[in-house]
Amino acid sequence: MRSVALSVILVAAAASASASEDSKPVFKATEIKAPFIEQFTDDYSERWTPSEATKKTPVGGEIFSYVGKWEVEEPESPLIEGDKGLVAKSKAAHHAISAPFAAPVDFKDKPLVVQYEVKYQKGGNCGGGYIKLLEDGFQTSGKEFSDTTPWVVMFGPDNTCPGTKLHFIFRHKNPVSGEFEEKHLSVPPKPTFGKDTNLYTLIVNPDNTYDVLFNGESQRSGNLLEDFTPPVNPAKEIDDPEDKKPEDWVNEKRISDPDAVKPADWDETEPYEIPDEDAVKPEGWLDDAPASIPDPDAEKPEEWDDEEDGDWIAPTVPNPACDEAPGCGEWKRPYKANPAYKGKWYAPMIDNPAYIGEWAPRKIPNPNFFEDLEPVKHLNNIGGVGIELWTMTEDILFDNIYVGHSIDDAKSLAAETYDVKKPLEAALSPQKDVDDEGDYYIPPFLEDPISHIRGKIAQFIDAARVDPLSAIQTYPETGAGLAGVVLSLFGMLLLLFGFIGSQQKKPVAKAKKTDTSTPDDKQKTDSTPVAPAGGEKKDAGSVKKRK
Repeated sequence: MRSVALSVILVAAAASASASEDSKPVFKATEIKAPFIEQFTDDYSERWTPSEATKKTPVGGEIFSYVGKWEVEEPESPLIEGDKGLVAKSKAAHHAISAPFAAPVDFKDKPLVVQYEVKYQKGGNCGGGYIKLLEDGFQTSGKEFSDTTPWVVMFGPDNTCPGTKLHFIFRHKNPVSGEFEEKHLSVPPKPTFGKDTNLYTLIVNPDNTYDVLFNGESQRSGNLLEDFTPPVNPAKEIDDPEDKKPEDWVNEKRISDPDAVKPADWDETEPYEIPDEDAVKPEGWLDDAPASIPDPDAEKPEEWDDEEDGDWIAPTVPNPACDEAPGCGEWKRPYKANPAYKGKWYAPMIDNPAYIGEWAPRKIPNPNFFEDLEPVKHLNNIGGVGIELWTMTEDILFDNIYVGHSIDDAKSLAAETYDVKKPLEAALSPQKDVDDEGDYYIPPFLEDPISHIRGKIAQFIDAARVDPLSAIQTYPETGAGLAGVVLSLFGMLLLLFGFIGSQQKKPVAKAKKTDTSTPDDKQKTDSTPVAPAGGEKKDAGSVKKRK
């Protein structure tokens, strides 16, 4: 039933798309005014400058150039005729590009509104989609834009592999030290990105409140003074680094009772299990029958040389007589729990009469304390926008960037762009995985196997972080698959170490006879397994003793 319903939906979507082909909307540049609006029209290159800088990694100090290619082009599946966006074209590459504002944006007394679209055309596999609002003053060195260029706000989506995240970070200047520190939204939203166009909006108000929206819906709102890590204002008091715990400080709340004595009848030597004296050997047990016998169907290989290889002994197989009887060989009495078992005796725990309490260093005034009750008013002016990211996903499309002060204008721009293409895109897009209940778009396996598997694993890991047992119950196939991978790797390691150990213990081989065999004989000989280190040589159907 589900596959039939899905087919109906896809047919209806295809019919709708076909019907709308003749009436495809045509792009028209917006007439909305703002400090910065970018729709990547034909004159975009007058504003945007690809970076020619290099990037030095913090770990290892490796140097990378921003070689990721940028193109302004229509989406792979255009919905609005003539509508183009900025596309990060390269896979597994560093990208950087920036555009200056005509005049600095000061948002100390007016809201800062940032809005733009991102479309992960190849799916969101380890790809950033965030933008940086750069400090005023960077404009003189656009070609040198890099990860070290000072910025004020960073905002937008990021696929963190696994999982998704909607960044909101601002750089705050410490009024005491003069140093800048990044303040990260403590609980960032984790919306579903998928392959369709999504709209990201950030509003920062002069009263320090903020609102993060995804496709026009608020995902997180609050106050800059309360919701960021590390907090804007440091603690008034800190632990005294000079205060040390006294050597005689007792912080053990419970101790073993020193007056307790092991009972005289407490026998620690009694075993956990004992033979069951009431057990009776089953009727029909074959005492004299071995559990295994030589394989009656085994034959000595033609290439076996008794003189060199020794006496050939047939391999053993389970004794078929034992399958029909309760058991074979010597019968041994089974074990049962020992009622006299008590195990090792331990003194009971009691409250420690010498307990003082949990020790903590005394508090002293924080020498670096300051109080900034209006952080927005102390953020630097913005001089431009930059996109600087590394991604494993190519063809990430950016479009319709708005930076200004009007929430209404941002909504109006969305109405002209995002709201037009979204329903058209939804009709053409593949259906979302019906089993997906998390924050991921998981494409069908046949459409994109790697993305499907990654999505399922990411879904399971995020659930396991909250409740591992519930994650296994909710996604049993994924949990079992991951467990299988782990066990397989463990097994491979055991086999590897076992092979290495056997090679180290293997005796020196005897000198071989001069090879006078024909190619056919050689092929037979090469297929014969090498004798293991234990002294017997085995193959399928043969076992031999060493001389």
